[in-house]
Amino acid sequence: MMKRTKRWILAAILIFLCGVTAISYCNHTSDQSSAPLLAAEYIPQPPVYADTTMWITVDDDTDDTGADIFYVVSTWEEDWMNADSMVSHYADVWNPLHRERMAIEIRRAAAYMAPGNRFYAPYYRHTTIDAFVTQNEDTIYRRTRLAMGDVCDAFDHFLQLRHQAASQKTTASQRPFIIAGFSQGGLAVVELLKHMDDETYSQMAAAYVLGYKVTPEDTVACHHIKPAQGADDTGVTICYNTVKNVRYAKPIIAASCFAINPVNWCTDATPATLHDTITVTLSPEHHVLIVSGYSGSEYKPYRDLINVGDIHSCEPWLYSECLQQNMAVRTAAWRSSHLNK
Repeated sequence: MMKRTKRWILAAILIFLCGVTAISYCNHTSDQSSAPLLAAEYIPQPPVYADTTMWITVDDDTDDTGADIFYVVSTWEEDWMNADSMVSHYADVWNPLHRERMAIEIRRAAAYMAPGNRFYAPYYRHTTIDAFVTQNEDTIYRRTRLAMGDVCDAFDHFLQLRHQAASQKTTASQRPFIIAGFSQGGLAVVELLKHMDDETYSQMAAAYVLGYKVTPEDTVACHHIKPAQGADDTGVTICYNTVKNVRYAKPIIAASCFAINPVNWCTDATPATLHDTITVTLSPEHHVLIVSGYSGSEYKPYRDLINVGDIHSCEPWLYSECLQQNMAVRTAAWRSSHLNK
């Protein structure tokens, strides 16, 4: 009798677990007008980085003196539903419309990063903006794992492309590379620094985290993260976020443990003048840039997350001339220190 009771209890547990599973993946069918209890999640097919469709590349290094730049695009998609009414929290790299939207930013970044360099930017299953709107670190971490996996796979393929593009005179290890990314792409830059081995890191001129944070935990977890101290140090990480006032800094994006002013390359509060009318001052206490003389009005507020007192959407564009010049400076500095030994 005791054994039979135990079997019934076990069966009841299994039925309950099956019921929970069914609720998790099925819509509520008894009332067609009601919303799904828990919609099944759709994960788009992974990118194949041997396929040139997965990249935007520009080779503008005619005299073999530039760098190889790996750029990671920011967030372009909101949560969306596939044909089977399954929600997706990720961009679909095989969807031409998703690639087209990512390409807007990539081509704009290439316009100032590619001249004199070889530029590589992968499409990846970036996490939709909805994860960041929650402003919940656990949700963001959980959903971005897949996206960051794609970026690491793309970076590994980028290293292969570097070797393939190397000339007989200059091997890949004799050319510096630069990694840069904006917003979610900046998060990816931090993860790439953790991903690369020491030999690969030795070939890096600089890493640019544009409009995202580097946390104390990141620096503890990764000895490759070394804050830039000036305009020409190499193997360093450049990080900044822009606000109109420190009270507008969004911790989920801008709670960084270090920053640098990309106009004068100072880590103190020395103000810098940009385009004659804009003053850019770093707050060493809050690790954000404070701008005056620039409204950022072309960037509309979005879901109470970005461009609300901060000017998040300006990060790769407001300082583009400074970034272009600095990439050339750090490339030359890397070449001088590594090739003249």
